[in-house]
Amino acid sequence: MVAQSQTPTEFAFRLPHGYRDSEGNLHRDGTMRMATAFDEIGPLKDPRVQANPGFLVIILLSRVIARLGTLEHLHPKIIEGLLAADLLYLQEFYRRINDNGHSRLLVACPHCQGEFEVETSPEGEP
Repeated sequence: MVAQSQTPTEFAFRLPHGYRDSEGNLHRDGTMRMATAFDEIGPLKDPRVQANPGFLVIILLSRVIARLGTLEHLHPKIIEGLLAADLLYLQEFYRRINDNGHSRLLVACPHCQGEFEVETSPEGEP
């Protein structure tokens, strides 16, 4: 029997600024899993989303972020407490892993114009 390789469904990230909890601890490193269909449609029934469609991203991210620092159970209030730059980063990261199935970016060398992919997750960083 041949072992099949599985595509990872969780991806590591590092927030530009991080979330500071009520005790002053900074949480920057985390993991996000790929979204399911229910992750995307379930929040549409939430009264907060019905009252303000902009709240959809808050609930959606609280569902798919598996860990942020030592926090393993994220809820919308934590996502609401992020700086705007971190929220924007997470929205882009969500789009990238769910559209492409990976967290790599296609970049071009400014000197030779050659294109290559770089991994954006912080694996190997201290």
